[in-house]
Amino acid sequence: MNRYHWFVFIVCSLGWGLDCFDQQIFNLMRNPAIADLMGLDITDPAVTTMGAYATALMLLGWGFGGIFFGVMADKYGRARMMIITVIMYAGFTGLTGFATSLTDFFIYRFFCGMGVGGFFAAGVTMLAETMPDKARPKTLGLLQVIAAGCNVMACALAAICGVLELMGFFQQFPLWRCLFIVGFIPAILAYFIMKHLKEPDSWKKAIAEGGVKKAGSIPDLFRHPRWRYNVVIGMCLATCGIIGLWGIGFFSGDLTRMAFRNIQNQVARDQGDVETKDLVLIQMLASNPREFLPLTQGDLQNQWGNPLRLTPHSFIGLAYGTNDAGAIYRVIAAIGREADSLDAEAILAGFDAQTEESIQRLRWQSARDRTAADRAREREGVQRFLEQIFSSDQDQQLDRAKFEELATEIEARATAIRGHVTIWGSIALLLFNLGAVIGTLVITVVAERWGRRLAFTIFFIASFFMTILVFMKMGTGTLFGNPITEVLVLTPILGFCILSIFGVYAIYFPELFPTRLRSTAISFCYNIARFAAAMGPAALGILTAFYAGLWADISSVDAVRYAGATMAVTFILGILFAWMGPETKGQPLPEED
Repeated sequence: MNRYHWFVFIVCSLGWGLDCFDQQIFNLMRNPAIADLMGLDITDPAVTTMGAYATALMLLGWGFGGIFFGVMADKYGRARMMIITVIMYAGFTGLTGFATSLTDFFIYRFFCGMGVGGFFAAGVTMLAETMPDKARPKTLGLLQVIAAGCNVMACALAAICGVLELMGFFQQFPLWRCLFIVGFIPAILAYFIMKHLKEPDSWKKAIAEGGVKKAGSIPDLFRHPRWRYNVVIGMCLATCGIIGLWGIGFFSGDLTRMAFRNIQNQVARDQGDVETKDLVLIQMLASNPREFLPLTQGDLQNQWGNPLRLTPHSFIGLAYGTNDAGAIYRVIAAIGREADSLDAEAILAGFDAQTEESIQRLRWQSARDRTAADRAREREGVQRFLEQIFSSDQDQQLDRAKFEELATEIEARATAIRGHVTIWGSIALLLFNLGAVIGTLVITVVAERWGRRLAFTIFFIASFFMTILVFMKMGTGTLFGNPITEVLVLTPILGFCILSIFGVYAIYFPELFPTRLRSTAISFCYNIARFAAAMGPAALGILTAFYAGLWADISSVDAVRYAGATMAVTFILGILFAWMGPETKGQPLPEED
């Protein structure tokens, strides 16, 4: 490899690595952002469901962008499309940090996905056509290694920010907004470097011989039986891996956050916080909302000198996995500002009104039925909480100093739990990607020495069994006796298995198609697959809601566990498709006869 080969390798790796950096920010901050925008607790099943839909929309954008920019890269050049797409994915990542509702959050993720899909098709094609034949498999595999390394950087940044959150930072501007905005900055550097790229000689020759019209021709891709068969196999293989990663693998971080959130809530519950803090403060709020409610919404300063603002997820419920106090606070915040006092009947009436409003906003009857069932279970907990409030001594309810002390303590507890969850969620994905770095190196060696089929087979089998083990056992404390140990051990192994499969995709797909169709074909393999794979995160959300409604006593965390384990079947299909495709080990890039 000469100096220019190294330059192309570094530029492509930098562009795709920063692209993955931005994706990882989304994976880390997706649920915190949605919970904030919806005003719900992060453990609420609705947050998981909306997070799955946001991911599905991003994958749809990824599919549209990959196909469109893949064709444009064949027609007008790989380097040009790399510059356009890096600006696109970075710009919409930054805009996500300014989202004010789920609607614009979803829109930004869709267009960010278009940039992500477009860059990968152009970048991998550029690298494959520029590298010498002997160096091509190694450099394409290392591309994914560096991408996993950038994922690690994003997780490390989020973990550091989690520590800062514990210290009182991000009180006025939420952490998720900061990290999305940061995701815009690194890609600016990539843009200025990419301007020095030259188009590959093989692409220039193909354009000179056939012209722009023949390059990137989708009909030509499906007219020739060899290319048609290869693109179908490529799409099926890619679908299995993408569903595995985006519908299963990256949601393991959400599982970790939910599990640790519930664990930290239970620690506070065991210390008597619900009885001594949450119950007393809600009791005082209900007795005099006109005086006390403004103190929870900015009229009081917290320990860091910022306006104190409590939200429903600042509170803890009476039982594991519940938030009765938060549900009652939401009602009081909505109806209590002008009231002198609220009794149990008024609060339950307000809860029922909010339930009806939530149900009416839903279009699908199945979603309405599921929401009604969830809210009915929540209402039972609210009733039990109210019974304790209104059956206890209320002599202390007018003590303003006591109220201010409780409000400050509850906000400090919520900040500490939020920071703890951010740290461990970031550590989980950091370990996932560290495992992927090692796994990608290993799978590259396996693919080069023993063939692409065997590499796919080994890692799909490993992914199947590890997915079931991780989703059913990680964070429970039943496998190693400690949930922290389970995260430290199981998460990197899951990343080793699932994410490393993309290292073989980067090697295998360019080896299936000729120069004038290569970028278009790769984009089809990945991005038509993403249309199907977009159902993966949505299916996880639907399965989570299904399991949550199947049993009355199942927690939201356990519903996610069963859903993730069910999704593991996709890896078995990947093995079948791998053996239906051609073996390309030791062969040069194909050209037309």
